[in-house]
Amino acid sequence: MFKQIYSLLKLRIGIIMMFTALAAMVVTPGQPLSGQEVLVLAFAVLISAGSAGAFNQYFEVDLDSLMQRTRNRPFVTGRFQKSPLWLLVILLMLAVGVASAAFVLNGAAAFYIFLGAFFYAVIYTVWLKRRTWMNIVIGGASGSFAVLAGAAAVDPDMSPVPILLALVLFFWTPSHFWSLAIAKHQDYANAGVPMLPVVIGDSRTAVVVMVNTLILVGISVLPFFYGLSWIYLAAAVSGGGYFIYCNYLMILDPSVKIAMKSFFASLVQLVVLLAGAVLDVYLLG
Repeated sequence: MFKQIYSLLKLRIGIIMMFTALAAMVVTPGQPLSGQEVLVLAFAVLISAGSAGAFNQYFEVDLDSLMQRTRNRPFVTGRFQKSPLWLLVILLMLAVGVASAAFVLNGAAAFYIFLGAFFYAVIYTVWLKRRTWMNIVIGGASGSFAVLAGAAAVDPDMSPVPILLALVLFFWTPSHFWSLAIAKHQDYANAGVPMLPVVIGDSRTAVVVMVNTLILVGISVLPFFYGLSWIYLAAAVSGGGYFIYCNYLMILDPSVKIAMKSFFASLVQLVVLLAGAVLDVYLLG
C-alpha cells in the first residue's frame, strides 16, 4: 500500500520541492524560523505537491494506460478506483497544506504553495500537456513557487538570491524533463502527447536542452554576486558543469541510455547546488 501511495502522490517530486523550499528558507536573510515553522513549511509543500501529483494521475488515466512508464500507476491498474471521493481527498490535502502555511507562517508563503500546486495540476496537467510542447516550460514554473514559498516564510519581501534560485528551478525543469522525454520518446508518441522530442525529434531536442542548460547554469552562478561565497560558486560550477557535459554527450548520441544519464545529471546538479547554498550559509553565513 505504501508503494501505491508513494506513486499516487508522486512523492519523489514532492520531496524535491520540499528540499528546494527549505534551501530557499536557509539562504533568505531574516529571522530564522522556529523548529515548528520549519516542519510546517516542509509539510505544507510536500502535501500540496502530493495533492497536485494525485490530481495529475486522476486526470490522466487515459494517457497513463498508453505509456509503458506509467501503466502500473494505481488508477490505471484499478488498485485505486477512480471516483469523485478522490477529488475531495485531493482538495482536502491541498487545503490542509495551504491553511497550515497561512496559519503558522504567513499569507505569502501559503499563496506560493497554492500556486505551485495550481500550476502543476491545472496549468500543466489540464490546460497545456495535451496541447503544446510548451507544456513543461510554463507548467514547470510550479517548482519555482516552492522556492518562493520557502523564502517568503522568512521574509515576504524577496531578496535577490531566492529570486535567482526560483529562476534556476524554472530553467532546470525543461532540461530535466526533456532529457526524460527523449528517453521515453515512444511512450509520449504512443499517447499522443506533444512533448518536444515528439514534435521536433530527439537530436534537435538535445540541442535545445543544451541551450536551456547553459542559461540555467549561467543564472545559477549569479547568487555568488549577491552575497553567497566560493562554496556556493564551486557547487554551482561543478554540478552545472557535469550537467552540461551530459547534455553534450546527449547531442552526440540521443539514445535512451545517454538521455537517462542526462536526466539523472539534472538531479545531481540540483542537489549539489542546493547543498552548496545551504553549506555556504551554515559554514560562512
